[in-house]
Amino acid sequence: MHLVRRVFVVLAMVLAALVPAGRAAAGDFTQADTRVTMSDGVRIAVSYFQPTGTPPPAGWPAVVLLHGLGQTRNTSDFVHWSPNGMARQFLAPNGYAVLTYDARAHGESGGLFTLDGPRELADLRELITWLTTNHPVDQKHVGAYGASYGGGLLWEAAVDGFPLAAIAPAATWTDLGEALAPQGHVRAGIVFGFSQDVASSRYGPQEAQLIKDAIAERNVPAIRAYLASRSTRSRLGGVRIPTFMLQGRRDFAFDANQALAAFRLLKGPKRLYLGDFGHAPAENPPAEFDYAATEVRMWFDRFLKGIPNGIDKPPPVEIAPDPWGKPVSFKSLPKTRKLNFSFRGTRVLSAEGKVVRTTTRVRHLETFGSPVVKLSLATRTGYKHLVAVLSALKADGTETVIADGGADTQASGKQSRTVTIRLQNEVTSIPAGARLRVTLGARSTVQNVRNLVYLIPVADGSVAHVGRVTLTLSTLFKPVSP
Repeated sequence: MHLVRRVFVVLAMVLAALVPAGRAAAGDFTQADTRVTMSDGVRIAVSYFQPTGTPPPAGWPAVVLLHGLGQTRNTSDFVHWSPNGMARQFLAPNGYAVLTYDARAHGESGGLFTLDGPRELADLRELITWLTTNHPVDQKHVGAYGASYGGGLLWEAAVDGFPLAAIAPAATWTDLGEALAPQGHVRAGIVFGFSQDVASSRYGPQEAQLIKDAIAERNVPAIRAYLASRSTRSRLGGVRIPTFMLQGRRDFAFDANQALAAFRLLKGPKRLYLGDFGHAPAENPPAEFDYAATEVRMWFDRFLKGIPNGIDKPPPVEIAPDPWGKPVSFKSLPKTRKLNFSFRGTRVLSAEGKVVRTTTRVRHLETFGSPVVKLSLATRTGYKHLVAVLSALKADGTETVIADGGADTQASGKQSRTVTIRLQNEVTSIPAGARLRVTLGARSTVQNVRNLVYLIPVADGSVAHVGRVTLTLSTLFKPVSP
């Protein structure tokens, strides 16, 4: 499975279109490609872009661009729109020094991949030092943009006190355990998909073993401890860097909660945009990035160049409708209402089977927040884990997955107990006349064979008895989508 990385790709494409009319890009900057040796001897491939002409007295404002997993500074899904393409066609011609680099174990760089571990963080620190001490760059006005894997490292740099004047993390995580192993149950399909983006020969030994364990759902406590070490949410309250977060409404890898939690915790200037981009199943409409890219540019202009353009003055939260259109602004995170649905009856759940509960038709709704499924569960054989998939059955017969969740149920016994499953926060528009469906089973594939989020089975012969099921749905008071 190749997860979507168009956040960087399409954003770069639109940013390129924002170069002022009548100003030629060619000749406005120079590019130097080289390798920088890190303190552990590993050589990192970099590109440095510098505007031509006389720099400001303090030096050029600068931006570091961090690519996604499996990408490089020179390549992406569409080679022309690589990080270097973004630097050439938007930032450098507009008065920014730019540093791009192949992350450790990617592209032309050496070393082993350790998933934004201490060594990758040290690489970024050393490269910023190289940038600011060897070039006419204003050390007090260095910013950074990072998507997905690069965004995770950018959050780590922020909580670690890097001297960054503005950041823009996109489609990324703040709590990696919540994203990949919520409630003790590994989202093996997501993990496997990401694992294919880096050659196995370039994994660190710990990472190589943990990938195998995660896909087999072994050694889960160690996996969760490792993911916690790559998470930043608990430390975000100390971050005061001006931060513009861009997150997808529907991103099955890193849901909206990853950015919403950060927005609640950050103390400095902050802005949040929720749109139709990100990892699958996000649609990534190119037209959306014309709007989002303009705001990203204005954010850097405001906090790196000191231009009083007002980007920090309007309501700080924007939610784009789906299909994409003019975003709706909020002065704070929007208030929501709770809808409760209850389903009675008892059903037997086998190792490969499923239990399905469906509501009556609903009015037009737009989810905002994590749906919660509670159920009564009893098992004499043991049932290792349970998965819940929430979907919408539309009037035309099509079914759209709204969110999924899983929980470790090893402690369940022959006496009924309540199991609570918190699903991902996927901001989803549900049309009037649709019915909501909860599908329960050992794997997400019981809802649809193409639903490859939870893949680990339970033991053959496992049987559970499912009783009353309740669904609590958090929705916007007024949908932003048509």
